[in-house]
Amino acid sequence: MSPRKRTEPPSSRTKLKNVALFTDQDQVEVKSAVTPTLPLEKIIISQQQPRCYFDPDKLEQLTISVKEHGILEPLLVRPLKDKNYELVAGERRFRAATAASLKEVPVIIKELNDKQALQLALIENLQRDDLNPVEETEGVLRLLTLHLDDRQESPRQLLYQMKNAIEKNKAAGSEVRDNVIPNCDSESEKTIQSVFESLGQNWYSFTCNRLPLLNLPEDILEALRQGKIAYTKAKAITTVKDETARTELLENAIANSWSLSQIRELITELKPAKQQEQLKTRLATTYKQVNKSKQLWQDPKKRKKLASLLSQLEKLIESESSSEAPESGLSDRELGQLLGVSSIVIRDCRVKKKQPPAALKKKLLEWEIQGKLWVRKSIRNA
Repeated sequence: MSPRKRTEPPSSRTKLKNVALFTDQDQVEVKSAVTPTLPLEKIIISQQQPRCYFDPDKLEQLTISVKEHGILEPLLVRPLKDKNYELVAGERRFRAATAASLKEVPVIIKELNDKQALQLALIENLQRDDLNPVEETEGVLRLLTLHLDDRQESPRQLLYQMKNAIEKNKAAGSEVRDNVIPNCDSESEKTIQSVFESLGQNWYSFTCNRLPLLNLPEDILEALRQGKIAYTKAKAITTVKDETARTELLENAIANSWSLSQIRELITELKPAKQQEQLKTRLATTYKQVNKSKQLWQDPKKRKKLASLLSQLEKLIESESSSEAPESGLSDRELGQLLGVSSIVIRDCRVKKKQPPAALKKKLLEWEIQGKLWVRKSIRNA
């Protein structure tokens, strides 16, 4: 059987079909759907923008993409009285466009009051995957403040009150779900629950896990805001109570990109250092008490015992030089304790050949690596 020949439709029918698909009205609609653009110089960044930190590497990647493809998602702006426009959402794209030297960007223009603009900016940021936990926590609190209007209670205060009420009911044996507000007659609590439901979050979980973030030391909070360190690592570093040691640990953890396990290991090493300081304080206090004690110096038996204790102390001091660096060498931990630095820093110098800080570098000139141990050069050459 021969293949069936395909016949072309009459030209009049084709013309009618084309007319039906693409009328002048359709063309007008397409033109009206074109996204408007604005010169970058006409767009002003709001002082109320909830996002403070933008990762430089990610911003650079976006800038490269913008140079090649332009801005693919329009910025949300609102008109101002001076014929300029305020940026509501899309600051990262705005910064990338500026860095890419674009003259204008696509925008969506909406008439918004101050409250609406801030709410949209907060929600847009809270929906982002790369928002750090501190900015997210602060953003939720600002959104709650916005919805609570001018009520006297602060969102943090209200959330802790609600949490305490839930836990009190649980302690009394009541069966209470965490996502239920304790006081159904409170308009403030209803508002809080409504906001968290709109965000797909649980107010009780937020209060227990996220609000405590804002109680962290300011230097750790700032590092979290800037995305320099993960929350789990920051939380571990917070357990170090000595401010100087904590600051040094935070700086080293960021500079060396230490893992959580490395940070925990170092925190464990810091405990003997704390005990050492306590022992020094105890020794100084005891020395003062010995000097002041009349009975100790007048009693022959006590003087004899004191002499014996002093002899033991002198022997300990005399043996220090021989025990500091045995011929067998020192491990990273032992050398770190001897030099008063982290064993992780010592290990990085040995394994990864990282350059140590200037002060440590001078001390390490006396040492050389032998396998997994550190041997003092004077001993090896003897």
